[in-house]
Amino acid sequence: MTSTSPSWTAGYVAELDYTHGYYREMSPLNLELAMLSRLQSHSVKRPLRYLELGFGQGLSLNIHAATTQGEFWGTDFNPTQAANAREMAAASGANLKVLDQSFEELRDRDDLPEFDVIVLHGIWSWISDENRRVIADLARNHLAVGGIFYVSYNTTPGWSAAMPLRHLMSLHVTLATSEATGLGSRIDAAVNFAEQVVDSNALYFRANPAVAERLKAIKGHNRNYLAHEFFNADWHPMPFSEAAEYLAQAKLSFAASSNLVSHIDTLHLTPQQQQLLASISHPVLRESVRDYCENQQFRRDVFVKGPRGLTPQRQIELLQSHRFVLQAAEGDIALKLNGPAGEAHLQAEVYRPVAAALAERAHAPKSFGELSAHPLLKSISANQLAQALFVLTGLNYASAAQDDEQIAAVRGTSQALNRHILERAVFSNEVSFLASPVMGAGVPLGRIQQLFLRAISRGKRTPQEWALDIWPVMEAQGQRLIRDGKPMQTAAENISELSTMGQDFAQKRLPMLETLGVTVPPGPAPSVLPGLSIAAA
Repeated sequence: MTSTSPSWTAGYVAELDYTHGYYREMSPLNLELAMLSRLQSHSVKRPLRYLELGFGQGLSLNIHAATTQGEFWGTDFNPTQAANAREMAAASGANLKVLDQSFEELRDRDDLPEFDVIVLHGIWSWISDENRRVIADLARNHLAVGGIFYVSYNTTPGWSAAMPLRHLMSLHVTLATSEATGLGSRIDAAVNFAEQVVDSNALYFRANPAVAERLKAIKGHNRNYLAHEFFNADWHPMPFSEAAEYLAQAKLSFAASSNLVSHIDTLHLTPQQQQLLASISHPVLRESVRDYCENQQFRRDVFVKGPRGLTPQRQIELLQSHRFVLQAAEGDIALKLNGPAGEAHLQAEVYRPVAAALAERAHAPKSFGELSAHPLLKSISANQLAQALFVLTGLNYASAAQDDEQIAAVRGTSQALNRHILERAVFSNEVSFLASPVMGAGVPLGRIQQLFLRAISRGKRTPQEWALDIWPVMEAQGQRLIRDGKPMQTAAENISELSTMGQDFAQKRLPMLETLGVTVPPGPAPSVLPGLSIAAA
């Protein structure tokens, strides 16, 4: 079949745009905390220089640029996605250079600076070996000594059993469908065809029942996501050792996982597995065996150029100035966790007082040193406090926080980006995160909650006023709220439900958003909203 795709794609999906995802693992604070939690040193300072490769829609890149002091660069060779990222960058006014160049074109620029942090999410699995070598070249030549390199990718053995399923669906898209029908329709046809093969009682699926279950999950995924996850010409889940070998050419050494939850060994490993891993001295072999123990299918790896270990004592010294903020209600913190190795329990005598101390003063950020001296925590050792903060952060109950000077420096760009995202919420639910200058990262927030914040920014003060501000937006687009599985038909019903939702938002969510610096003060909004002309309520 003759392809009509543009030559610049190099086999990468360009017909369907990538999703507007946000990935906190790539935030500078989270990367630095991951290093510290694993007793690893780095040389990242503020202001920093930061590069994201293959940024998709650019949401993560824009949030990090708007909330962190430094110089940010990013490239994604899809011009539509680059245009979207540039629009957000222009709205925030952050120090961000957005490019639509290939990795090779970026590598060959003569004005590329030395970066403290280079990151890429997922793209490693979907590109050619040549492009992986180009990325290694970029890290070799443009990552500072002591700098951090983050890469996430599909890995084996977790993907091994399902790789034939992807091959089958990819074959169907290539050989049994016409490009004229559009990639979304061709993906639907490929998924349906794979289901037919399962239903035919094929021995492969009988021998691998988990793969048949995975196919059911795939069917429910967003088609834009599936296009990039499964249907690129290059698709190569690889073992950790192979990724580490590529990056060794750039003088990079594995340091930690950016996913702090994965550091909770009791949640992921049996006692026997923990003992086995403790007996393995070589980091590549140890990580590889760990992947077998967990049947790992997606890694979030932090590498460093120039590994230097920290003693536990030095870790505690460095933690003294680090700040943390509780981003969940104290009562919502669950002490019982479920993981691959079974159930794990957090110590109530440690975690409850730590959460209580973090919750004081309306959840205001607090330094490790301040927490160490807190009367509630006098019976908790520094090592116990450090472990609790790492775990709470990994579980998204807490977050690393910037100092007051850093927050003040980025508050304006963060609010400008949030104002732009809130205006997008009028006609789109694609973006579900806002920027927190306190966390230097994104905060999840759905469309209706974003519209509540937009109403507040427009001077509306009560949940009833918020509801009256939102309803014309929904009505103009033929949208209705759902109750008991049925859409509410009348304006009065919808406004009443919006008001009730607003009251709940005001009590439970808004105070936390104010603490995290996510709210936008009243100010001028665009006079014309894209695609809409709605009179103010």
